[in-house]
Amino acid sequence: MSRPERTIVITGASSGFGAAAVRAFADRGDRVWGTMRDTAGRNAAKKAELEGYSPRITIADMDVTSDASVAQGFASILADGPIDILINNAGIMYIGMTEAYSVAQAAEQMDTNYFGAIRAMQAVLPSMRAAGRGLIINTSSIAGRVSVPFFGTYCATKHALEAYSQSLRYEVSPFGIDIALVEPGPFPSNLLAAGKPPARADVLASYGELGQVPDAMIAGFAQMLASDQAPDPQLVVDAYLALADAAPGKRPTRTVVGITWGVDEVNAYTQPRQDLLLKEMQLDAVLGGVDA
Repeated sequence: MSRPERTIVITGASSGFGAAAVRAFADRGDRVWGTMRDTAGRNAAKKAELEGYSPRITIADMDVTSDASVAQGFASILADGPIDILINNAGIMYIGMTEAYSVAQAAEQMDTNYFGAIRAMQAVLPSMRAAGRGLIINTSSIAGRVSVPFFGTYCATKHALEAYSQSLRYEVSPFGIDIALVEPGPFPSNLLAAGKPPARADVLASYGELGQVPDAMIAGFAQMLASDQAPDPQLVVDAYLALADAAPGKRPTRTVVGITWGVDEVNAYTQPRQDLLLKEMQLDAVLGGVDA
């Protein structure tokens, strides 16, 4: 039996998981909106490629770091009809000595990875509440559950997204809305290549030889992710698809994909204790979203 067409919005659709997910959902018969920046300039070819892939795909120009851009972009999408699923995928990652990154550089990552996701969620939640249904999938990372040396500013953004998503999941569950986190490990993508070096060169120099370790680690990661041993990014797309098809109210809070670094064990231990808070705070009668 065929299912009804759904409307999916995927941020960060210019490459990586986002572009692959746009194609995958369109292949399954869904109406897909992908978002990316600068569709008339550097991403014009990517927009044309995706829209040429399927008539079910439309690419909207959106900068998730801009309140106005997000508001305008989602207004145009919602004018076409209700949104069933939002996948927050836009993200950036800087790797280096944590202290050597400036506050401005930390804020750049937070603005995209955390505040950008909040902007998108706040744009869709009113219509989802009115409809009494909806799914938001936030692309986190295993670095949102453990803290990794030299990834400090990136980890901070993902830990923030995890906390926000967990609280929001409880609060919107009574309205028939699910919030789910997908936590990929290292995968081939453009995140490594697109990262920036630390701006505080004097601080970096003060670390001496230790300050060179992140570059060597990045080179090692790049080599592994370019090899036959690299995990397939389709695994992340498959996680999105599985969550989209799962029964409302039965979707797990967190899904770890690929190399886990023990995060699957962390989740198995902490999630039941996390969910017990609702009962201990006497909120279980008015909130929902605990893992089944």
